[in-house]
Amino acid sequence: MPSDRPCQPADPPHPPPDPPPSHGTPAGPRLLDRVRGVIRARHYSRRTEKAYVAWIRRYIFFHGKRHPAEMGGAEVARFLTSLALEGHVSASTQNQAFSALLFLYREILARDLTGLSEVARPKRPPRLPLVLSRDEVAAILRHLHGTPWLMGSLMYGAGLRLLECARLRVKDVDFGRNELTVRNGKGNKDRVTLVPVRLAAPLLAHLERIRVQHNADLRGGGGSVELPDALGRKYPSAAAEWGWQWVFPAARVYTNLATGERRRHHLHESVMQRAFKDALRASGVPKPASCHSLRHSFATHLLESGYDIRTIQELMGHSDVSTTMIYTHVLNRGGRGVISPFDLGSSF
Repeated sequence: MPSDRPCQPADPPHPPPDPPPSHGTPAGPRLLDRVRGVIRARHYSRRTEKAYVAWIRRYIFFHGKRHPAEMGGAEVARFLTSLALEGHVSASTQNQAFSALLFLYREILARDLTGLSEVARPKRPPRLPLVLSRDEVAAILRHLHGTPWLMGSLMYGAGLRLLECARLRVKDVDFGRNELTVRNGKGNKDRVTLVPVRLAAPLLAHLERIRVQHNADLRGGGGSVELPDALGRKYPSAAAEWGWQWVFPAARVYTNLATGERRRHHLHESVMQRAFKDALRASGVPKPASCHSLRHSFATHLLESGYDIRTIQELMGHSDVSTTMIYTHVLNRGGRGVISPFDLGSSF
């Protein structure tokens, strides 16, 4: 049985629109607004909010727009079973749907779900992470340029997730200690990782260019960024301070509708994803790699270099060392250290 902690695989496909509010039905937007409010009060990520609301909406439509308070474990079981048997969703996707509905009933409707033992649950197959060799990483990075090159190099050199890299702020880079502080990573955790020595100079030069842009924004009446939680209300001027600026800001400025401020968001992750995909194709590396493969490669190459598993666990931000241990399986696969009998034979 999965826990009710938020998980963040891909969003459910093709979510239906909000149920129409015109008749004041119990399944109308008020329920979804309550869900959003509780999620934000608990500081879950925006991706979790988006996914949970989409699954709850889909559950309501699956049962003909009935209000969830009129349903219970039997209806949840039917929905989850349909996802597995008819929708052929993965185990992680079904678990996310279950977590969303568990959250709805426990935290919004104050009810416990029963009768879920008959739910058809796909088993999550054990999968090893896709790891690139050092030469393959170098080949891909050679086909990245400018900001995507710097981001890709940091993801590989510091073990960052894509969004962790995109959301870095200037104050989180410590050149004196060669450290990066990752704020609100997966599981809402902070951690400290390293700045590769060879990236210190390019990163510093990048920040100098960003500071020139930031000063120009300030002169034009902008220069603000979004701040976490209620920090903006507590420190109204902090949003325009240099330390809070994004290391990788977006090219365009937008206007915050609530405050009227002209702001920059951080670079959207899709920009890096497209650049990586193009670089992978141009490099000739045949593996179906993604930006996240750079993080997997970071951990595996540290293990290959002899670093202990606990150090790598801290750098990766894993709560449980068993998560980090998956990289030892990557190293052990393929008969590493074993001589094939084919190589020992002389008459083949």
